[in-house]
Amino acid sequence: MLTAAAAPLCLHKSMRIKKTQKQKHKQFHQNAKPNLFFPKSSPTPLLIDHKPHNHTKLQALEAILQDLRASIQNGITVDAEIFTSLLETCFQLQAFDHGFRIHRLIPSSLLRKNVALSSKLLRLYASSGRIKEAHQLFDQMSRRNDSAFAWNSLISGYAVLGLYEDAMALYFQMAEEGVAPDRFTFPRVVKACGGIGSISVGEEVHRHIVRRGFADDGFVLNALVDMYSKCGDIVKARKVFDKIVFKDSVSWNSMLTGYVRHGLPSQALSIFRRMLQDGFEPDAVTISTLVTGTQSLKLGRQIHGWVIRYGSQWNLSIANSLIVLYSNHGKLDQARWLFDHMPERDVVSWNSIISAHRKDPKAITYLSRLQKADVRPDVVTFVSLLSACAHSGLIEVGEGLFSMMREDYGIVPIMEHYACMVNLYGRAGLIEEAYGIIERRMEFEAGPTVWGALLYACSLHHNVDIGKIAAGCLFELEPDNEHNFELLMNIYSNAGRVEDAEKVRKMMADRGFTQT
Repeated sequence: MLTAAAAPLCLHKSMRIKKTQKQKHKQFHQNAKPNLFFPKSSPTPLLIDHKPHNHTKLQALEAILQDLRASIQNGITVDAEIFTSLLETCFQLQAFDHGFRIHRLIPSSLLRKNVALSSKLLRLYASSGRIKEAHQLFDQMSRRNDSAFAWNSLISGYAVLGLYEDAMALYFQMAEEGVAPDRFTFPRVVKACGGIGSISVGEEVHRHIVRRGFADDGFVLNALVDMYSKCGDIVKARKVFDKIVFKDSVSWNSMLTGYVRHGLPSQALSIFRRMLQDGFEPDAVTISTLVTGTQSLKLGRQIHGWVIRYGSQWNLSIANSLIVLYSNHGKLDQARWLFDHMPERDVVSWNSIISAHRKDPKAITYLSRLQKADVRPDVVTFVSLLSACAHSGLIEVGEGLFSMMREDYGIVPIMEHYACMVNLYGRAGLIEEAYGIIERRMEFEAGPTVWGALLYACSLHHNVDIGKIAAGCLFELEPDNEHNFELLMNIYSNAGRVEDAEKVRKMMADRGFTQT
């Protein structure tokens, strides 16, 4: 039996290990000198054949996996701890495919009875997004309640995929089964609370945290700051933040992002300054979130100045966010300067500059530059391009782009693409063609953005019949959107249909809308 004491690199030619160990032991004592000179050690057989020190970590892992398979085929029993160690390595390297191949080598009986092994495998599946397989493993675990590890992994897997309700249901099931949560449980659960956006559920989990003795845990408190911010209670987020004795970069970044999310630029700037005074620097993700989320050009420029002083201006994520900042405030010259001077660009960079010109025919010129740079456009790229065509009246260009998207790049149109096409035809006064997109070309039911584009076009060009159809669909999809009622009322008024306009006015009054 190959035990955990034998390192994975000794799997190769393992049938001869015991024999060679005796020979080397004898040779060592024969060659040893009184002056403590030691002979050059002999490498293991695996190192002779594979030389992993010249390989990448993934190549070394692949070599070990090949030896593992060969050993099993030769009838050698591999210890559970070796499988566990290899699965941990796969997780650390994010080598999911290697982990799944190891799974196929593990005897099912060993997997069922060894909770550490099954827990590591479950985490691998959950981390890779294969949550169905992860939950199947979870259901097969006979001793899953021995610790919170398996529960934590599955909760985290659901939360990362945005399946927050499933994550919360699992947490409450964990409580019902009497499994004690640990300091790694609550940050994952709190993340799910933030995803749901329920302050009441978040407060209940917070009470659990206090009862379990984790009220002073910095790891948990950081998660609570983020949760309260996402649930809309920035005051409670700040109270939790102030209770953190030893704040780390996550604490500061969470509070900073929270203020930006709530549109509080002065508070965000205050936290930003305090953060720097305490010796912490915001990470690239936080700066990007801060820059793109702020409504204040003044705050954005101050952050840009700090970024330049610290030499981070050309970080790809930060540069992309600065393009968005300046374009959102109409500073296209600055957005273009940043884009033109970027040392490297990704598709997000191109999307940002194209989106900055979404109401300008110049957006189309960036497509040819993008193609020459050998960058593949994505879903977002074509939304911005089609939007530019709609605002500029470039019908033929827009039709060509829509065909290119499908035929040349294999991109399946989403709701926003169809909304742009309806807008393209509708703004040009081609209302029947715009309506035909919805009736004949869409593979799924039109949503509010599509019907909204059609209703707006009908209001521009005084088309009562199709406008009435579009408004009727919007009243069902967005019953609380006052703007749709106003557009239909204007269509009727401009057409001289006073009685119909009055009916819409009465509908608005019945729904409690304030008429201007």
